[in-house]
Amino acid sequence: MQPLAVVDYGMGNLRSVQKALERVGQAAEVTRDPERIAAAPGVVLPGVGAFGACMANLRALGLLEPVRRAITANRPFLGICLGMQLLFDESEEFGPIEGLHVLPGRVVRFPADAERKVPHMGWNTLRIARRVPHLAGIADGSHVYFVHSYYPVPADPALVATATPYGVEFASSVVRDNVFACQFHPEKSQAVGLRLLENFVAVVRGRA
Repeated sequence: MQPLAVVDYGMGNLRSVQKALERVGQAAEVTRDPERIAAAPGVVLPGVGAFGACMANLRALGLLEPVRRAITANRPFLGICLGMQLLFDESEEFGPIEGLHVLPGRVVRFPADAERKVPHMGWNTLRIARRVPHLAGIADGSHVYFVHSYYPVPADPALVATATPYGVEFASSVVRDNVFACQFHPEKSQAVGLRLLENFVAVVRGRA
């Protein structure tokens, strides 16, 4: 099978994601070449930083349409952290700023809370709302690693695959058709994160 494409738009922990995929036995290449993205059997959109800057980079590099086409072509697609948020309609971070309009909903900031720091940083639990292939072998209550100040609010509650408490209960992963996206970082989440990536690879290989 050809390598997975890890979309390089100049932001995000790209090499960490690539190395984590290689640890579960799947070749992956970091690329901003639309043809390589189009040819890949599965696509990963990671991200770290500000929503608006990421959208601007995707636009400047001509990657908005290749990313959208990868999704509409029904190829397995994984969004990570900001790569999850970008899939929604808009973010209030320095905005509103328009997103990719792949999933209905908006991205909001954690409410002010004297008991909880923002950003939400560190380990937290997953409440599994939907048993989907990407979560095979991952127990309810498993811990994963987060770093974020904003989170998506899906317009359709049926999109929510897992939820996580942090003052509010927020959607920590979502799923629809060929798209799975998580607010946490699987590449930093040790065994649970590697299992999720292994599951994603299994989904890709099942479609190949």
